[in-house]
Amino acid sequence: MKNPQNFILTTLLAGGMAALLWVLPAQAKTLRWSSAGDMQTTDPHAQNSGVNNNLNGQIFEGLVARGKNMEIIPRLATGWRQPNPTTWVFDIRKNVKFHDGKPLTADDVVWSILRMQQPTSNFRVYANGVGKPRKIDSHTVELTTPVPNPVTLEMLVNMFIMSRDWAIANKVEKVQDYAAKEETFAARNANGTGPFMLVSREPEVKTVLKKNPNWWGIAEKMFEGNVTEVVYKPISSEATRMSALLSGEIDFVLDPAVQNLEQFKRNKALKVIQGIENRVVFFGMDQGRDELLYSNVKGRNPLRDKRVRQAMYQAIDIEAIQRTAMRGLSTPTGLVHPNPVAAKLPAELTKRLPFDVAAATKLMSDAGYASGFDITLDCPIGRYLADERICVSVAGMLAKINIRVRVNAMPISTYFAKIQKLDTSFYMLGWGGSTFEPIFTLQPIMHSRNTVGDGDYNYGQVRDAKFDALVQQIKGELDPKKRTAMIVEAFKIYNDNIYLLPLHLQIIPWAMRANVSAVHRADNWLEVPWVVIN
Repeated sequence: MKNPQNFILTTLLAGGMAALLWVLPAQAKTLRWSSAGDMQTTDPHAQNSGVNNNLNGQIFEGLVARGKNMEIIPRLATGWRQPNPTTWVFDIRKNVKFHDGKPLTADDVVWSILRMQQPTSNFRVYANGVGKPRKIDSHTVELTTPVPNPVTLEMLVNMFIMSRDWAIANKVEKVQDYAAKEETFAARNANGTGPFMLVSREPEVKTVLKKNPNWWGIAEKMFEGNVTEVVYKPISSEATRMSALLSGEIDFVLDPAVQNLEQFKRNKALKVIQGIENRVVFFGMDQGRDELLYSNVKGRNPLRDKRVRQAMYQAIDIEAIQRTAMRGLSTPTGLVHPNPVAAKLPAELTKRLPFDVAAATKLMSDAGYASGFDITLDCPIGRYLADERICVSVAGMLAKINIRVRVNAMPISTYFAKIQKLDTSFYMLGWGGSTFEPIFTLQPIMHSRNTVGDGDYNYGQVRDAKFDALVQQIKGELDPKKRTAMIVEAFKIYNDNIYLLPLHLQIIPWAMRANVSAVHRADNWLEVPWVVIN
């Protein structure tokens, strides 16, 4: 097997991005888990977001996965090789069964990749990137691409495999159209190969999983913990969520209130662990429409003027946000990339424009908007650390340059359906997760939208032909020096044009009962088979 690249383990450990708190497994336990937002769907190809992937990732598996230090490890594939630069061959693990008892075969893998290439899939940019799947035999799959793809293994992480027969029997061959609020059998039912099985799902109430006694990973000693049941309860109210943890009603909170952390650290009944998350938070702006959907400016779009975008950028006091809303749990950045250090990007790319209200006011005047304008900022509640507080703070800052912002905060189940339909003028987004590779930001977030998945998350509809051409070259460039130079040039184009408003990298705390031990990974992913409850 060709050894996959270990993604800068030394950097991760030095930065505190992986923390392991471990004790010997005790008797079987129920993990009562909470965060502000619910998972959106159990269709594993319909939504690509943190909590959704995390919960689905206990039910479903991909060909590869992440280890405790973010390294790529085998999962449903036992090995892989490259007979030539445009071809990958994967050996599919034998004796793996879906939760309904049917065996996993190459047919399921090929079918799942093709399903993820559908227009309604949130994973099509990655599924298209890994190329055309072909069954070689019952447990061997070949992927071929038009040009070499140096990040094929990275793309396969979180590309979950479904049962073809189960999907056909339940008429869910097509990926749920989540943005259109479609309901399908796969949205509330699941049949994976993973360590946990779906027992029940009540949206916005609770999701219950139970340990899969037939999981292949048990024999491989991959189930290191003692959790046999997971009860996930979304609790949108910070105060209620924190009270539930304090009272012992829940065991683990993925997104504790930052203002409560010092109190929790002093409480012997609780435990707080934290590390830098592989995620950048930023604002996007509609630069595609001739007239904004949610503004009082008629007949033109002020966000198409770089001077306006720069004024907004320089009116944001990022240090005040770090100090107050984030309580120090952030690293301000001028680059929309989740981990420039691990990606070996030059430090000058991360330098922010100075906070300067006077300069921002002049830019607004020069652009013809001295009296400002009204605009609506769409903001999630409970998706990113202190997200609503940040939106409210920024609204106050922009008011100083006469941009009157109405903050439209909403639960993530509503939020993502809204912005995925491009029903927004100004929005917050975070990006990162399981990889440090720059193409995973350049291609889905920044490239112009097209029919093959590039720019699927470019909700501001930015278009830059020079930038797009660079990204297309980066996709297939194998020479490391040439590739890095093109990546740097692409990021400079975005920085120079201020197509997005960068904020910060998150430092993510987890809060739990003192008897809970877990692995804090840089992608903010709770792997339940590693959890021990004493």
